[in-house]
Amino acid sequence: MQLPFIERWRVWRDRKLASPSFQRWAADFPLTRHEASKRARALFDITAGFVYSQILYGCVELGLFDELADGPRSADELAGKMGLTPAAADRFLRSAVAIDLLERRGNGRYGLGKLGIAMPGNPGIAAMVRHHRMLYHDLDDPLALFRGERSETELGRYWSYAGSADPAADGDERVAEYSLLMSASSGFVAEDTLDAFPLSDYRCLMDVGGGEGRFLLQAAQRWSHLQLRLFDLPAVVERARERFRDAGVDGRAEVFGGNVKVDPLPRGADIISLVRVILDHNDDGAMAILRAVRAALEPGGTLIITEPMSETPGAEPVGDAYFGLYLLAMGSGRTRPPREHRAMLQAAGFDQIRFVRTRRPLQTRLVVAKAA
Repeated sequence: MQLPFIERWRVWRDRKLASPSFQRWAADFPLTRHEASKRARALFDITAGFVYSQILYGCVELGLFDELADGPRSADELAGKMGLTPAAADRFLRSAVAIDLLERRGNGRYGLGKLGIAMPGNPGIAAMVRHHRMLYHDLDDPLALFRGERSETELGRYWSYAGSADPAADGDERVAEYSLLMSASSGFVAEDTLDAFPLSDYRCLMDVGGGEGRFLLQAAQRWSHLQLRLFDLPAVVERARERFRDAGVDGRAEVFGGNVKVDPLPRGADIISLVRVILDHNDDGAMAILRAVRAALEPGGTLIITEPMSETPGAEPVGDAYFGLYLLAMGSGRTRPPREHRAMLQAAGFDQIRFVRTRRPLQTRLVVAKAA
């Protein structure tokens, strides 16, 4: 069967662009030189991406961002705190300048760069940078992951609840470890979600899979009338109970322990949230959660899902490349495009499904649906 004209043209184009002689010509010709150089740089940045990430990791481990938030320092001043010789410290600092984490200031000093400026005061970002050591280990042979040849991974052990038949069996130490990470890394997600979808017209919010209660606490700060409920694994909700008590909202907060895939959710909330929950589960598990939420809502009740999604315009590397491999290494779940979210919600008994614009869609997109 003959290919359509547009496909034949693309085949010709790809062969032409891949030709070494054409690439040499494009690199020399004034009208194509800039684009050729940009593409070469982009490809090199992909190749060198792991090196860049390790420079960021080193800055976090050394506490450089917090140190430089107080003012610029020279390599000699920083060397002792870094545990390096002045020459080695200067080399490391130069590498961080090259990727905009730091910048040069006067008199041989270094300060925060345009990317590093976001790090001080955001412990969630630093926590994720440290956490990625596990992902890097699991990706030492990425094709083995895709072929299903890895029987065990670092991320699979860490997020043990996701693929476990009995997620409540995790001990307190393991629960504390991943609960702290989820809480530390969810601040921006909660902020963007609640900015995009105010809850002033709702009476009771139940956050399913809500961890230590970060999302509920941020909602509580905005709407003092809102009653709060949290459903998660028994060991997790005990940690949330302490958080609510410390924040002074325990009088309007309830916690419920169980396994959302098998235990019925408490009824009575008029809005239920799933914050970065559905993407952690394969299709069967995700559908079980959506059906459990539907059973807990009265007709007309609201569900909000907020999480990164596949095929997000302008953020495809986040949803399809980063989370695609992260969840593969984790051993459970996947990011889904909006059309799949819509189909799953409809199958679970929801209608009036709409996607609400958020400030930073690369880290979270928001779906709102009504119980039919």
